[in-house]
Amino acid sequence: MIARKSKTIWEFGDFQTPSALAMEVVTTLRRYGINPFSIIEPTCGKGNLLIHALRVFHNVEHAIGADINKQYLEVLQKQIELENISISVTCINTDFFITQWSSIIDQLVEPILILGNPPWVTSSDLGAIQSANVPEKSNFQGYAGWEALMGKSNFDISEWMLLQNIEWLQSRHGTIAMLCKTMVARKVLLAAWNKNKRISSAKIFRIDAKKHFNASVDACLLIININQGVSDHLCQFFASLSSLQPESFIGYRNKTMIPNIATYDELAHLLGGDTNYIWRSGIKHDCAKVMELDRSSQGFIAGGNAIVDIEDEFLFPLLKSSDVGNNRVATVRKWLLVTQKCIGEDTKKIEALAPKTWEYLHSHRRSFIKRGSSVYRNRPDFSIFGVGDYAFTDWKVAISGFYKRLAFVIVGPVAGKPVVFDDTVYFLSCFSQAEAEFIACLLRSELATTFYNSLIFWEDKRPITIDVLKKLNLRSLARAYGQEDVYISFVLKRSERTAAKNVDQLRLLETEEPYNANNE
Repeated sequence: MIARKSKTIWEFGDFQTPSALAMEVVTTLRRYGINPFSIIEPTCGKGNLLIHALRVFHNVEHAIGADINKQYLEVLQKQIELENISISVTCINTDFFITQWSSIIDQLVEPILILGNPPWVTSSDLGAIQSANVPEKSNFQGYAGWEALMGKSNFDISEWMLLQNIEWLQSRHGTIAMLCKTMVARKVLLAAWNKNKRISSAKIFRIDAKKHFNASVDACLLIININQGVSDHLCQFFASLSSLQPESFIGYRNKTMIPNIATYDELAHLLGGDTNYIWRSGIKHDCAKVMELDRSSQGFIAGGNAIVDIEDEFLFPLLKSSDVGNNRVATVRKWLLVTQKCIGEDTKKIEALAPKTWEYLHSHRRSFIKRGSSVYRNRPDFSIFGVGDYAFTDWKVAISGFYKRLAFVIVGPVAGKPVVFDDTVYFLSCFSQAEAEFIACLLRSELATTFYNSLIFWEDKRPITIDVLKKLNLRSLARAYGQEDVYISFVLKRSERTAAKNVDQLRLLETEEPYNANNE
């Protein structure tokens, strides 16, 4: 991946704003009454945005262009001379992350326009090339330990920078206008609203990133006005920079961004987690060449060509996201070696129950040690995640997190074994085919589809998430269709089954011999 990008783009997220887009941006700002006395572009590059802003806004008294690249600033200075711009313009060669911006902003006359196109690069991208061009490390998004470990704490550098921009204007009057990924724009607004930052109004205008930057990403112009007005926690969403009317209103409820706030409010009675049916993700193992096997007439095959002689005790039929997304669930292409039935379970039992499997795992021990994720640290050998009783029920209702459609499928056992999924699949566990069919019917209903559509940002890379899925209360949905009694009957059966299993486990514990170290 790294080889496909120049180091400048990879490390600095360096997409210079083309002149045509820069002109569209400042024209849009002027159309909405933006009339700054001061302009600052903290990562100005070669300065196309700043130059066009100086052409359009005639009340500007002073402008600042800052960038880490000295050569870019030389290009900007030459352009200022060619344009014969009489406005006072200061060019600063500096690193955004170590600059004392507050002292600079304090010198500017209001209203202030903070303009720019900050780096389109993530913290993990920069970590991959050991770049120093990053903010001081901190979990600024406030994710809990587990979420941070599982990757949620990775962030776009521009997200951190935009939040700094908002902070600069908290005691001032001005506007922020930034080109960024649409997902970044939403995250920034959500973080600011969560922290009760002073934002008077917000607008998002979609741009064609493929046309302007040859980048396959959903991108936008984010405009945030900050003055003495009170925020209504609404963001107008426009289809393009030339659009005169918003196509939708993004709202804010319960610390969540809502893409269609009107529909969301209308279906608020369906909100609420369901403790009887909990959405789960599939199994995470990060060792596909060892753990995922093909099945042939000669036996199981690992890594594409090596025949593996192991027991089938710990092998389970596997459906990947593409299988679920395309409803290929009657048969499986892969089998997964499942080393644990619950998180943290001791894996040494495999040695006694399936010695060939244990030998196979040990022959690939280095592959497991090399797994990069910190979730595997201080865990039993060959540990996996996404396992529990829920993973081993015979019936499930599943959906792919990668596919941009609401397609819930019923998955039953294959070859007499429960099917497991990869970690990009989300599912509800069921104990019978009838239960799975009932739950799937609810999830495929018009009300459920409308409800989820009010919550999902379909332009995201992975629009369907557990956080979205769990917001629907299945009991409330069943009640809306006059099926609450059916729902309750299945819940009672689940409770009876769980209670019976708990009794069996207790009896098993009572009959086990006490541990004796001398037996080792």
